[in-house]
Amino acid sequence: MNYINNRFLLQKRPTGMPEDNCWVMDSQKITELQKQEILIKAEYLSIDPYMRGKMNDSISYTPPLKIGEVMVGESVGRVIESKSKNYAVGDLVTVHQGWQTYIKTKDSDPSVLKVPESKLNSSVFLGTLGMPGRTAFFGLNYVGKPQPGETLVVSAASGAVGSVVGQLAKLIGCKVIGIAGGPDKSKYVTQELKFDECIDYKNENVVEKLEKCCPNGIDIYFENVGGEITKMVSKFLNKNARVPICGFISKYNSTNIAGEETPFHVLGALSPKPKHRFFVVTEWLNQFEKATSTLHEHVKNGDIKFRETITTGFENAPQGLRDVLSGKNFGKQIIKII
Repeated sequence: MNYINNRFLLQKRPTGMPEDNCWVMDSQKITELQKQEILIKAEYLSIDPYMRGKMNDSISYTPPLKIGEVMVGESVGRVIESKSKNYAVGDLVTVHQGWQTYIKTKDSDPSVLKVPESKLNSSVFLGTLGMPGRTAFFGLNYVGKPQPGETLVVSAASGAVGSVVGQLAKLIGCKVIGIAGGPDKSKYVTQELKFDECIDYKNENVVEKLEKCCPNGIDIYFENVGGEITKMVSKFLNKNARVPICGFISKYNSTNIAGEETPFHVLGALSPKPKHRFFVVTEWLNQFEKATSTLHEHVKNGDIKFRETITTGFENAPQGLRDVLSGKNFGKQIIKII
């Protein structure tokens, strides 16, 4: 066995936007597999906003990364060696073991999931048919609880989560308004994804547009951004509005995130308060297979469309994260490893 695993280790905690010197590239030789172990060759690495929070020295919903640990993240790849009855060589799997090119792990690792047979590129199982898609599915259906005819607003509407939220809500029969940054993203949201409207927060007056688009108020606001957008949307929330809080990316690079105004402050100050809560996708771990299967059918039928930004080269993962945090990527940000 002559496999060399390249890994990004956290070297120092960032102040603001994470620079290259926050990580160090490390190489290690893969040792022989033991009983019930598998070796996965990663094909693609997912880059997601939550990664920035894991680099801080503060506990959010999970403990922070320690200095010297492998940078957190999910990959999709093939099993290339197996000493397990559960996985055969050639199986395509996703695995949440960080920024690594080869992953050796036990077959009992709960983060390893076989993905269904598909004609789609394997990268989609890190986006629309992966963690972001499932986040959209559970957050919308189980926290937002949409009903036909209701009005839903989703921020970061062209992103990996927001794009799926809006399309699922349209399938249910909701009126859907997206908020995105820039004319290209806004055009994509209305013309390709078929949202009813999209507000370009960089070039349009958000409050004026919301007044026009939401004459009967907002029933569900799917929160991805935080900051000024939350304040503007909150003015239009109806009495029994629901707000699934997926994240608030506008504050992730703050040097004092604990001191920032969050969606909880904004929404909690309203009278009446909308139903709102932060959620994480792992709350519904036992339903991952079902959600992926449902989303897979929607994609195959053309009911859900998606877009990816694929950057070639494992060494470009840090820049990929910066692109996500600054909104430079379009759709799901993926790093192509092979």
